[in-house]
Amino acid sequence: MAATRLRIFISSVQNEFAEVRANLKVFLLGDAVLRRFVSEVFLFEDQPASDRRVDEVYLDEVDRCDIYLGIFGNEYGSEDHEGVSPTEREYDRATRRHKTRLIYVWGSEDDRRAPKMRTLIRKASGELIRRRIEDPSALTAEVYASLVDHLDRRGALRIPPFDTAAAEGITIASLSRKRVSWFLETASRERGFPLTPKTATKSLLTHLNLLNEGKPTNAALLLFGVDPQRVHRMAETKCVQCHGTAYERPFVSYQVYGGDLFDQADQARDFVLSRINRSVGLRSEFVTAPAEYELPSGAVAEAIINAIVHRDYNSNASVEVRLFSDRLEVWNPGALPGTLTAESLREDHASVPNNPLIADPMYLARYVEKAGTGTQTIISLCRDAGLPEPEFEERHGSIVVTIWRNWVTDEVLAALGVSDRQRRAVAHVRKNGRIVNSEYQEIAGVPRKTATRDLDDLVEKGVFRRVGERRGTHYILGRKK
Repeated sequence: MAATRLRIFISSVQNEFAEVRANLKVFLLGDAVLRRFVSEVFLFEDQPASDRRVDEVYLDEVDRCDIYLGIFGNEYGSEDHEGVSPTEREYDRATRRHKTRLIYVWGSEDDRRAPKMRTLIRKASGELIRRRIEDPSALTAEVYASLVDHLDRRGALRIPPFDTAAAEGITIASLSRKRVSWFLETASRERGFPLTPKTATKSLLTHLNLLNEGKPTNAALLLFGVDPQRVHRMAETKCVQCHGTAYERPFVSYQVYGGDLFDQADQARDFVLSRINRSVGLRSEFVTAPAEYELPSGAVAEAIINAIVHRDYNSNASVEVRLFSDRLEVWNPGALPGTLTAESLREDHASVPNNPLIADPMYLARYVEKAGTGTQTIISLCRDAGLPEPEFEERHGSIVVTIWRNWVTDEVLAALGVSDRQRRAVAHVRKNGRIVNSEYQEIAGVPRKTATRDLDDLVEKGVFRRVGERRGTHYILGRKK
């Protein structure tokens, strides 16, 4: 049944979940596994203008769909002449047409819900199993698990997605209770996770959808396993420090980190931070002296953790962290989903996690933040640190993030013959991320022609990079040639 194609109807109060609905649609059509089976996702707001009645349009779409996906929050929605909202009409229509219904109840505080929404939730609870969720990451993980289960029961999945498949030869007893207890305590402290530190391992795995017919999944093994590499040899992170700017032996240092994913993330981050320059401040405001790294520690961690969470675990390659004299490269085995490009990672974009059942626990432990913002966080942190903008590209079967080190030092500027007034422009870009001609005229106290000549000189020397044309032209820090 590999030819199974699904139409999914997403129902909710539109104003309450507009962004959630849009991001969920992108995920369903972009996920490496689900996009093979999902042919259409209906959102009413995507429909063109029509002279048909609104209720006719959305109820006809319910009739056409294979799966009704309802997100029930606090609001009930606008009511028709009979006092019934579109959301409830859609749910009732899906029930009468015997559609597969997946219901997700947003939040746990029922007293904040509109009375009619509480009634609708009780009605749905009496007819089918529904899940409670608290945030977009949890919704993505729950929808992913539900659809994979639906496809599996229909025989559409010959090979289940990596993170949902049962880990070969692994039982619940073979997972690390120490890591489970740490996770429960951390998730409770960081995200208000409802389970207590004494919760049984099986209960936690059930809650996180990390069991497949009672057996721990690959995601469970990678997150909580004692030795995940015994089953998945390449589920590791390689860290290399090179002498110069080329990837060539002999290396300064070479380490391979195994263990669970939390350990790998910590060790790979520490590998980088221990090998880059660090300045130590005064103890005037802190008990211990604050340290500032030449690369923002948050950007380093974000790049590494994103690679570990979103990599293709069916690949024979490892996550690689390469530290050069002028840059840091983080290699993530796999490809971007069809809905994203390397350039779109710089802009607002929906989260399309390659391994949702790994991403959700990493979020709960605060190893990653809001879904879909990791690359923008890296850009922002580098800009705030006065560094060149990072690069994102697909290279040799991997997604590569490049974070540039501070190569524009006083010594380099002196060697390049950069004047004092040009250095003011460099300082301005370090602080603000960019500069335009008129700003340089004011900073340097020179006419437009001189400003243009000075800025062109900095571009020629590689200190600046010109972006845009004509009135939209601005300058940012260059990357070492």
